[in-house]
Amino acid sequence: MMTLDDLHTLCSEECRRLLDELADCDPLKVALNRRIPHAGVIATQLKYRQRARYKLPSYHRAGCILPPRAFEQASSEAAAATKGLAGERLLDLTAGLGVDSFHFSRSFREVVALERDPVLAEVTRENMRRLGVGNVRVVCASAEEYLAHCEERFDWVYADPDRRSASGQKLVRLEDCSPDVVALRPLIERIAPRLCLKNSPLFDVDEAFRYFPEAQVEVLSVGDECKEVIIRTGEPVPSLRVEAVGLGHLEVPLSERNSAPSEGEFVPEKYRWLILPDVALQKARLVCHHLRPQAFVASENGFGFSQEKPRGILGRTMEIAEIAEYKPKAVKRDLKGLSAEIWKRDFGLSIEEIRRATGLRPGADLRLAFTKIGGKNWIIRLK
Repeated sequence: MMTLDDLHTLCSEECRRLLDELADCDPLKVALNRRIPHAGVIATQLKYRQRARYKLPSYHRAGCILPPRAFEQASSEAAAATKGLAGERLLDLTAGLGVDSFHFSRSFREVVALERDPVLAEVTRENMRRLGVGNVRVVCASAEEYLAHCEERFDWVYADPDRRSASGQKLVRLEDCSPDVVALRPLIERIAPRLCLKNSPLFDVDEAFRYFPEAQVEVLSVGDECKEVIIRTGEPVPSLRVEAVGLGHLEVPLSERNSAPSEGEFVPEKYRWLILPDVALQKARLVCHHLRPQAFVASENGFGFSQEKPRGILGRTMEIAEIAEYKPKAVKRDLKGLSAEIWKRDFGLSIEEIRRATGLRPGADLRLAFTKIGGKNWIIRLK
């Protein structure tokens, strides 16, 4: 954990110069170099600054200070930029490294960011200065303490609760996280009409509607990896939203959500295109709803199959060379010695078990997909 002494060291001109000079060096080698002052502190910062190039590019360019735990828990900038909140004033109950507050500063006149850890609060103040942000006020206080005495009004309250226990165990239930937004909700509603709550990617969307029946619930993915489940209250119509960064979005009123699979028999020779639905669609259980107008889809966890190349799909499309029944001995004989990139949906074996059964090595000789539809196992050869 970063201390105030570490922070003061990192703010010195000597350390700032060293971090710039050593920007592309191996942090382990820096840590072991006895000629470098404060080598351990410098090496740790180098490690996280190098990772910030992709996760927090603005922080990387500004040379921000990155405490390890705060960095690991922070939203990526790609995720933070999608929140879509705007207004005059926002209260961030859980500032942490301040990534969300930084992005909110662009769409609010003022952001009040709470951070209960005094060292991290100082880090976030310093980082806002380096980022050139003047409308984020960092307050060192817990959410419970601040809300109990708050007489101000805000357009939005935002929270990204800590989802780890004191022993490091992952927490999913809202009541177990810190702060407990469920318990604090009356205090939140006293000062703001709308709440935006970021949750773990493991959080169930139907559970979200149980807590907040009138909300918009959004599943956010980046690079086909589920990152967040976001709850926004104060929406006119309860809805389920998918945001696949770089691909697009889909919003469905909760009353219109339809998870029924395609009707009729699966006729493999009809299909020329395979669709790999984005993970956010699967998480939101909107695969059937999204794909059915253009494709055959057997389940919420399955692939889509289309006769024509689909348009506007949240997912990846690949051209089919052949679909055949899966017979492992025949595959092992016909594809002996070859390597393959493998996808699977609704299939009883893991990818490793498929490789053992067929003798296919990891690699790029072939692209294959495996699935089960209509009680039969299928192997799909892709172009």
